[in-house]
Amino acid sequence: MHIIDLSIFLVYLLAMLAVGYYFLRRNQSESDYYVGGRSLGAWHIGLSVVATDVGGGFSIGLGGLGFAMGLSGSWMLFTGLIGAWLAGAFLIPRVHRLGLKSGFFTFPEVFNHFYGARVALIAALISALGYLGFTASQLLAGAKLASASFEGIDLNTALILMGLVAVIYTVMGGIKAVIYTDTIQWIILLSGLLLVALPTAYFTLGSWEGIRAELSDDMLSLSHLSWQDGLNWTLTILPIWFIGMTLYQRIYASRSEEQARKAWFIAGVFEWPVMAFLGVSLGMLARVAAQQGLFTELGFTNAADLDPELGLPMLLRTTLPVGLMGLVMAAYFSAILSTADSCLMACSGNVVSDLLRRIPRFARMNQLRLGQFFTLTLGALALFIALWMENVLELMLHSYAIMVSGLFVPLIFAVFGKRHSALAALVAMGSGAGILLLALFTGVEIPFGLDPIALGLLASLLSYLLLAGFRQKGIK
Repeated sequence: MHIIDLSIFLVYLLAMLAVGYYFLRRNQSESDYYVGGRSLGAWHIGLSVVATDVGGGFSIGLGGLGFAMGLSGSWMLFTGLIGAWLAGAFLIPRVHRLGLKSGFFTFPEVFNHFYGARVALIAALISALGYLGFTASQLLAGAKLASASFEGIDLNTALILMGLVAVIYTVMGGIKAVIYTDTIQWIILLSGLLLVALPTAYFTLGSWEGIRAELSDDMLSLSHLSWQDGLNWTLTILPIWFIGMTLYQRIYASRSEEQARKAWFIAGVFEWPVMAFLGVSLGMLARVAAQQGLFTELGFTNAADLDPELGLPMLLRTTLPVGLMGLVMAAYFSAILSTADSCLMACSGNVVSDLLRRIPRFARMNQLRLGQFFTLTLGALALFIALWMENVLELMLHSYAIMVSGLFVPLIFAVFGKRHSALAALVAMGSGAGILLLALFTGVEIPFGLDPIALGLLASLLSYLLLAGFRQKGIK
């Protein structure tokens, strides 16, 4: 990377650390740190939601999908659009009022309200575990981007450097810093990719004639997708809009129910079609670049030799001129930071607010300082996990699957049910998450080529219905 590009990138990282320090001196309470004083508007919340959900992991992951399967990979984020709008229409009207009335900071507090303390404790453990893995996936995304973009930096070195910046910034800043910077970071990312990276790569690769010659009809088709992939994405991603701790923090941070619902509508549109097609299109251009031999000097002579998730960073590295390369790299890292910091805040909120507060010794401590300490500790643990993983999208989807399998069914019965059974919720969470983890670790083959999450959700649903009684606990 040219010294000009590197300087732009380093200035960006220092600016993010400065923002974290700015809010470090202004956070006065646990409410400031975790829900931003409940005073934020729709656009800040909406852009923060999409920056958190899509962010760097899905940006790198979508590029990998575009590289591997073409335009059909965009359907992954269509589930995000549907999930956002369903949550905005049905979930937010119920949980925003409840959160404001009861002073909630976290998602498991909803379970505490409907099911009691024991259920909330298990929900917090599942949520914390899922977001710990999700944080690790974002750090890995940043490391892949850095190692593919900067000469002389291997994946592990990049991971450690990226992890340190992301964790330190998050520890200092709290949720208000996260949300405000997410707005700026998302605008930078979208502008950098849409206005700089896409047109530059397009003309470098020979415009449409040169690109079309390298792509099969399947790569340009929106129907090159198996029903199993579509169902697996739906089961994994859509429910997260109902159980995501990062999303509940933003619902509670909104200054009104109307602002929260508007924010979710904004987020859905930016997920699909905007970011979905932008991400896979850049991935497809990366495949064309690999097939045209643009990555030969980087050690890859054809597309088959390349990790699909490294294609997009390499495309940027080989096609962008000096100066623009630094700006687009800063944009990508901003997206990664916007997701990593949110997920780390969610994990920290689960541990501090839902777990440690139950212990008298920790309950008597300064909750702001306790939150900062455990944010640092959990960030270090996420970095350790990332060092052992290789695939960003796989780690993200597994983290999603753990939370969805254990939490989605009890949440639906809690918020939309007439009566509630704590025992049914406990067994549903344990069976759903347990079956999912067992299937992942054993590698058991699921019928019809489905992901283990289908088995986890089925186990959770059957457990709840058998213990609670479907007719007595009917859904409105």
